[in-house]
Amino acid sequence: MAELHLNKNYLLLKNWWETIDLTNYEKSFFNREIISFNQQLFRLKEKKIRIGTYGKSGVGKSSILNSLLKKDTFKTNIINGTTREIQAEVCTLKNQTLNSVEFLDSPGFDFCDIKFPNKTYSSINYSDLILFIVSGDLNRNELSEISSLIKDGKKIIVILNKIDLFNKNDLKEIIENISFKLPKDLNIPIIINHENNLKNYITEIINQHGEILLTLNSLQLADKLFLQIKEQRLKRRRKLAQSTIGKFSSIKASAVALNPFILFDVAGSAALDTALISELSKIYGLKLKGESTRKIFRNISINNLCLGVTQVGVNTSFNLIKKIILLTAPFTNGLSLLPYGPIAIIQAAIAVYSTKILGRLAAKEIFIRSKTSFIEPAIMIQNMNFNDQENFNHINIYFSNRNLNNNLVSILP
Repeated sequence: MAELHLNKNYLLLKNWWETIDLTNYEKSFFNREIISFNQQLFRLKEKKIRIGTYGKSGVGKSSILNSLLKKDTFKTNIINGTTREIQAEVCTLKNQTLNSVEFLDSPGFDFCDIKFPNKTYSSINYSDLILFIVSGDLNRNELSEISSLIKDGKKIIVILNKIDLFNKNDLKEIIENISFKLPKDLNIPIIINHENNLKNYITEIINQHGEILLTLNSLQLADKLFLQIKEQRLKRRRKLAQSTIGKFSSIKASAVALNPFILFDVAGSAALDTALISELSKIYGLKLKGESTRKIFRNISINNLCLGVTQVGVNTSFNLIKKIILLTAPFTNGLSLLPYGPIAIIQAAIAVYSTKILGRLAAKEIFIRSKTSFIEPAIMIQNMNFNDQENFNHINIYFSNRNLNNNLVSILP
């Protein structure tokens, strides 16, 4: 049954990815991310879980992996910083849903000779499970790294290594201190590297949760990449969006200023606003169906209710005045038409202002609501069934930090 779920999730994710129409610029700009995601998609297809070790220099990351593999695959030395780049080793699994496990060894995040520290973090961040190795109580830097990984939705196990340096009471105190510093709602496991208990624990994790961890990480990486692509489109096509909003503002301003009938104003403005939303979705290359466009318009209207009521109220008052002016013009030899111009200008200014706000809100809503298909990675994550509360809590933290409003202020039109 688990194997069927893996195959189904792979096909769904593969089909979703194939629906995304990337420009040549986007393919170049996100080249590294796209390669990494395709590698993750391949691992999902091949049922290969990736487990990465992470921690500061000298905590024994390489030694722990050699112990799990029962062979000296990764180079170790008494001098800190022996590992200078990401190294990998694949181990075949037998009689399990997953076919293999890939272990990653990484340089210490505090090692100053690392050429590309962000690349190291990124590689570890593509792991389905992270073993965060410590050799004592957590310091501020270690806690900061753990916090970053948690916000990225990563599943973490803290491994306490080099326990021979401490007596029983010190060891108990260290574990209590680590537990106190970690998030209370996650219940992150703290495992002592002693004899075979670590190997047995990792084996049990793979057996019970390996399929979920592999699937979940694949979906999260897909979701993150899609958000990056959408954000880049907003940023790169901002000027074109601004020009389009300006064009619609001018059309609406002219129509409102010249038309004395409020019903025509409201109907015409609604039609222009809907057309503007549709045009913006084409500019950003983020598809919206007709119903989605209407939903966005309704949401914008609700969020912008005060502005809408004010605009309708002001336009109604001005249109009434304009009607009176037009009706009384024959009796005043045209003198009553003098205020008509300033009133029309005020209405036009209101139309321009409201259209600009609508365009900005529309761009934001398009970013949040646009989809490539009826099945999105975020929706697939939300529909997953979790056997344990810990994985569920990790997902809640991921979505709470998946703030779609971040960095949008500077890129909205």
